Amino acid sequence: MLLEATYSSCPLVPETQDTTKLNWNPVCHITYTRDSWVKLFDPPSEYSSDEALLLCQESLGTWVAWVLDHGEVLLDRSNFYC
Repeated sequence: MLLEATYSSCPLVPETQDTTKLNWNPVCHITYTRDSWVKLFDPPSEYSSDEALLLCQESLGTWVAWVLDHGEVLLDRSNFYC
């Protein structure tokens, strides 16, 4: 059975490649600031909180943060939710 014959007003045509979709980078573009609370993917210990308070940005992709019931940690942006 041909779908074109059944759905003549909506023929199945392959999508053209959109170059804007090819250049899209799935990196988080949220801008974090000092004193922001973030949700951690993996807490530093089983007894610590799963949230961290960002204290200061050490480099482009890393933050010094405070985790309740653990203390100060260095977090990469991949360690917390966007």
